[in-house]
Amino acid sequence: MAERERSRERERFSTSTFKVYKRKSRLKAIGYIEQIMVNSSYKMFAKSSAFSPLFLFAVFSFFLLFAYELSHQSFLGKYISIKFYNTTPHQHQEDQEVPAAAPAHASVIDPCTGRYVYVYDLPDSFNSEILQDCGNLSRWSDMCKYVTNSGLGPKLVDTSSTLPETGWHVTNQFMLEIIFHNRMKQYDCLTTDYSKSTAVYIPYYAGLDVMRYLFGDTALLQRDYLTNEFLRWLRARPEWAAKGGNDHFMVIGRIAWDFQRTTNESKHWGGKLMTLPESKNMTLLLIETTTWQENEFGIPYPSYFHPSEKSQVVAWQEKLRSTKRPWLFSFAGARRPNAIPTTRDLIIAQCANATLCNLQECGSGAKDCHSPSNIMGVFTSSIFCLQPPGDSPTRKSAFDSMIAGCIPVFLQPGSAYTQYRWYLPSNFNKFSVYIPEKAIRQGTLRIEDVLLGYSDEQILEMRENVLALIPALVYKDPSTKSDDLRDAFDVAVDGVLRRIHNSHVL
Repeated sequence: MAERERSRERERFSTSTFKVYKRKSRLKAIGYIEQIMVNSSYKMFAKSSAFSPLFLFAVFSFFLLFAYELSHQSFLGKYISIKFYNTTPHQHQEDQEVPAAAPAHASVIDPCTGRYVYVYDLPDSFNSEILQDCGNLSRWSDMCKYVTNSGLGPKLVDTSSTLPETGWHVTNQFMLEIIFHNRMKQYDCLTTDYSKSTAVYIPYYAGLDVMRYLFGDTALLQRDYLTNEFLRWLRARPEWAAKGGNDHFMVIGRIAWDFQRTTNESKHWGGKLMTLPESKNMTLLLIETTTWQENEFGIPYPSYFHPSEKSQVVAWQEKLRSTKRPWLFSFAGARRPNAIPTTRDLIIAQCANATLCNLQECGSGAKDCHSPSNIMGVFTSSIFCLQPPGDSPTRKSAFDSMIAGCIPVFLQPGSAYTQYRWYLPSNFNKFSVYIPEKAIRQGTLRIEDVLLGYSDEQILEMRENVLALIPALVYKDPSTKSDDLRDAFDVAVDGVLRRIHNSHVL
């Protein structure tokens, strides 16, 4: 240790001495040069004494001064430094080992700083066991085929050649929780150390859980059982206690209305998760929000398109650019069994009476409406696609139509504009048409007349804007890992992290 300190002291002394020497040499050089330059017989001196010691020294000093100003370290300084280290081999060996730990500027910046996500390892009863009970998810259809392939459902076999051979699945609109969970397993910045995390993801399949009890007279004890068990488990976690859940987020694959029950009467609809205090603390991502809760954010319904890489999206966009669209507008959907005509009924009537509208009317036994190939065929052949509210303000069809390159026509702001702020441009006129629902109900305008008012140039520009949205509206295939495509999952995670940072939770 003593020898090391003496070596370092010699180095500091040598360096300090050399710096003083350089400063003195520089001043002497400047003095000599000024003396020569102001000498009235300078030219004679240069001619008669070209090789005089004084002249050579002045030139050499000027060269040193120029080199110092240029590189802030003279060649002489480098030479002396090298000679000094070469005379102390032991010290040189120690200096070779120091840079590995010493210089602060050499440290590597962690690309995941501020992006780490901690994922709860929940008991199986809150996710995987719900999937094992897939036969009871719906009273009318077998949902087990839809939970396959990480929630994407069976691979789509299209005999109509409307869709490409790869990247397409028969995906159910309520499978988002499974898809998102499996996409999270591919996230680059996962951590098992909560102290490093910015956000905490909770893979509780709340939508699939409540789906089993939405229809029929089910006892509240059964309907609320798993939700109560989940919240009891969550409150006991130290990660929850650390920030009161403000850094937690959940993904729910159903609309908010399915979780808004405020009574303990079984006749009332849905579960109560979103009415409980714990849900107010965390960030909630849903396919449809209430629009008035600041901790709720809308994310896209899962469509049929699940690319594994960017090239599949680019190829699909190019195909859509060259696709012929013989129909001015179209509508695919069913009437509502109400005595009073709904907006949807009025739209179906207008479409049926218009020569430029392609109507795909759905209903009981209408198999064409359950065929992804057929639905996407309707949308890819239309310039505009009508998207009125259904049982709730939003529709999966809105995303299917945009992924088909069809310009959506909305009748309520809550169908898109106030729902999916992370995904859609704030200037909605750039990618969609808005026709007030009131005008349809009052019969003051015809949809066909409004849409005929758009020029070819306007339509082309709007369609390009729709095509540009496609990458962020689809969910990549969770079974593949590709970093060249930023999908709906990536947009959602970025939105959550941004919200947590902006709320100063950390």
